[in-house]
Amino acid sequence: MRLATIDLGTNSVRLLVADTVGDGWRAVEEGQRVTRLGEGQAATGALGPAPMARTAATVADFVRRAKELGALRVRITATSAVREAANRAEFVALVETVAGTRLEVLSGEDEARLTLLGARSGLPDLTGRFVLFDIGGGSTELVVADGARLERALSLRLGVVSLAERHVDAGPLRPAQWMALRAEVATALAPAVLAGLGAGSASVLVGTAGTVTTLAALDLELPAYDGSRVQGYVLRRDAIERLLARVGGLSLAARAALPCLEPGRADVLIPGIAICLAAMEGLGFDALTVSDRSLREGILCEILAARGAAPEAPRDPRP
Repeated sequence: MRLATIDLGTNSVRLLVADTVGDGWRAVEEGQRVTRLGEGQAATGALGPAPMARTAATVADFVRRAKELGALRVRITATSAVREAANRAEFVALVETVAGTRLEVLSGEDEARLTLLGARSGLPDLTGRFVLFDIGGGSTELVVADGARLERALSLRLGVVSLAERHVDAGPLRPAQWMALRAEVATALAPAVLAGLGAGSASVLVGTAGTVTTLAALDLELPAYDGSRVQGYVLRRDAIERLLARVGGLSLAARAALPCLEPGRADVLIPGIAICLAAMEGLGFDALTVSDRSLREGILCEILAARGAAPEAPRDPRP
């Protein structure tokens, strides 16, 4: 059976088309496009007409592509930008009209749960207590889990899009900009906030989403992004700090020209680094394990689980 999931985020829209294979799945096509749905939302509380239009058009394109590939079911989910928007109902109606498919708006808790499911599908050897963090365009999710069991989840209104709008410009990163950015992130990830997770005995930190995967690709010096190389990569804090010095010294245009950086990510990379470093420092980790899989894979795993298939790592059907 061929299935498709579409993850509609604050910064980008991601597509996964996959075939069920035994008790797992095999990817047929993956794609993503930066549409910046949350552009300007922090100032107005609402989604803007232009971001809504381009995002809805992208979702419609992805639905059309999934159906061209023979997907029998397409599940579309939206996260923080939509769930927090004053004009949420207007956008949901727009997407459903142009895409012809229901749009499901996830709660922060469901987003965390599904992201955990997706990350574990690609890290089957992950056991014991660990912390997972997902840096998004509009929010950051932190999860404490014991194997497959979610213990605690926290969704913070701390996203790279609004941070970039406040702290990033076209030039190299200035010390005053970095200090202001770090101060805002540190307030959101204060010790009292992180203490509520109860992560003290966790032995592994897992990071997912665009900032972490991009940093891994840059640290590996990949000429083009390769999810199979990034998956499971151990990224150290000192490597992230070196990458900060490297990319922070570049103009926005030069940053955008770096290999592995998808269009539209150059301005949000620095805020993502700030969140990543603050989370590592606050939780007491010097390294993290990178997961290329996240929400869209978690959605697929949930569909498979509902059909009676185990939501574990995909099986390669080739002999």
